[in-house]
Amino acid sequence: MQRKTSNNLQSDVKSINLKGLHRKKFNFWPYLLLSPALLIVTCVVFIPVIEAIVMSLKSYDLRRPNGIEFVGLDNFIEIFTDPIFWLAFKNTLIWVVLGVGLQFLFGFLLALLLNQKFKGRGIVRAVSLIPWATPGVLIGLMWKWIYDGNYGVLNDLLMKLNIIDEGVIFLSQTSTAFPSVIVTIIWQGIPFFAIMILAGLQGISQEMYEAADIDGASSLQKLFRITIPSLKNVIFITVLLRIIWVSNSVDIIHNMTGGGPSYSTQTLSVYIFNKANVLDLGYSSGMAIFLMLLLAIVAIPYIKNTFKEG
Repeated sequence: MQRKTSNNLQSDVKSINLKGLHRKKFNFWPYLLLSPALLIVTCVVFIPVIEAIVMSLKSYDLRRPNGIEFVGLDNFIEIFTDPIFWLAFKNTLIWVVLGVGLQFLFGFLLALLLNQKFKGRGIVRAVSLIPWATPGVLIGLMWKWIYDGNYGVLNDLLMKLNIIDEGVIFLSQTSTAFPSVIVTIIWQGIPFFAIMILAGLQGISQEMYEAADIDGASSLQKLFRITIPSLKNVIFITVLLRIIWVSNSVDIIHNMTGGGPSYSTQTLSVYIFNKANVLDLGYSSGMAIFLMLLLAIVAIPYIKNTFKEG
């Protein structure tokens, strides 16, 4: 009897060891299936970032190809002593705070409107997506025509309403150029917030509002006690994503003002583009690394939230 028991124990131990070995067997299929995506990300993201870091440590100006040499942190020292850089940095903060803030405010109001039941709601929802679906280059050209001082639609409307007596050159004056491009980026981004928040509103249980009505809650109380807390995650993600996208936006400003007049609409991304456009790749790479680090700091809460939910 004891021999049978010991034999059974030995066979159980062997089966457990075999199972353990079977479990430890390396499965290469997930890595093989992911390899095309990893290859694309490596080629499109990681390699350019490494090259940008290398170029930022060199005097990499293609106008003087024989003068390309390693200069260490000289580009970064020059960046932090560049008054145009600090002007662009200040403009970027204003561009992001006002642009994203007002996009969110108007997008939230539009989402509340689109969540109501009325005739033609589907058409209104479809039309509201047009600014978001339009490429930034076309938006820049369209609003450049709207703001034109000679034949722009905005000047025509203002003169017909007797608000102004003569055309205003919106994009050629330092006092009006930057507010004009901010209005444009707000117009473009409102639908993104509206659609994302509308999707969140659709997921809120109507029973919560019915219970609040029974308790005699006002519309504002329902907004701040039910709607906004329920949309907390949606608002968090959309605001963070939009901050990153607006910070990197080049096409609208480049096509409307090119960063002028007198650097009044120059943001960091536009300044980086303009420097790279004149082939000063070392200096522009240094600013790009600085902007990347700033956006990485902004992205940390997003990454933490993603892994927490995962």
